[in-house]
Amino acid sequence: MPWDDLHEPKGSEDRFKGSGGQGGGGPIKPPFDIPQIKIPQFKPSMVLWIILALLVVWILPGTFYFVEPDEEGVVTRFGKFHRTTSPGLHFKFPSPVEHAATPKIRQVRRAEIGFRASEGRPIQKVPAESLMLTGDQNIIDINFVVQYRIMDSVQYLFNVRRPHKLIRDSAETVIRGITGSKKIDEALTTGKAEIQILAKDQIQALLDKYQSGLQIVTVQLQDVHPPEQVAAAFKDVVSAREDKERMINEAQGYRNAVIPEARGQAAQIVRVAEGYREQTIKRAEGDANRFIKQYTEYKKAPDITRKRIYLETMEEVLPDIKKFIMGKKGSGVLPILPLGNNPLGGNK
Repeated sequence: MPWDDLHEPKGSEDRFKGSGGQGGGGPIKPPFDIPQIKIPQFKPSMVLWIILALLVVWILPGTFYFVEPDEEGVVTRFGKFHRTTSPGLHFKFPSPVEHAATPKIRQVRRAEIGFRASEGRPIQKVPAESLMLTGDQNIIDINFVVQYRIMDSVQYLFNVRRPHKLIRDSAETVIRGITGSKKIDEALTTGKAEIQILAKDQIQALLDKYQSGLQIVTVQLQDVHPPEQVAAAFKDVVSAREDKERMINEAQGYRNAVIPEARGQAAQIVRVAEGYREQTIKRAEGDANRFIKQYTEYKKAPDITRKRIYLETMEEVLPDIKKFIMGKKGSGVLPILPLGNNPLGGNK
């Protein structure tokens, strides 16, 4: 309803007249004051100022950009790579002429394969990624983490659409290939370090082939274990293997203790035998030399030598018997009889 149509209802005029008001044909005032709105006069110069303000608001934020110390600036002109910039404040043409991206090239990221870990939540297993087949047709559950960073920011921005998925798929592919060439005992025990080294090299080679601009920092095997369905059986196998290793170590310890002792005894026997050999040889040589010398002397005087040998032999054969040597002529047994002693206790 327009303001100029606001009038008192019909019959109110007579009521005012009856109360002593002045009659007349003038309009009756409304019961409240109508506010007056002042509209500024439109000037052509104001359009120019408004356009300039909009341009400033649009151009200034898109003209300068800042690169953090751990970032690298990548500027594209009309969607095509143009230049890279170092940390600091830089100038560029506003959009849509130039765009600037600032990936963090020093930040180390991580990709989890076989599980997902988040703060405040329990670890979520992903069997589709962790269950793998070994070379001896056994199933093993492997959870590992790949740490990586951006090596080439241009390749990272233009050649890879989903870098995290690329890392995860490449790592899973490589680990499955390595595990398929190993036996389950090796993967569970002594082969973990070798698997990590091979995985890092092969994943990096695959990423370089795709020109992803990513660099693998480390590959860490978090948990390597058999599936839960056969975990008890594998524990028995591990216990038996530990008993085997213990018995082998005990046997090696016994071997290490017995062999040196046996070698010492053998060396002692050999040395005694060598000494006996030398002693026998020297004695035989001495006997031979003595016999030769005796034979030489025997040839010079056979009778005397024969008599001397006879006497020496009798001395050896009858060592405890008193012996007398008698001449051939003018001698008898009387001179050798003990006549000087009186058997009755006196001398005669």
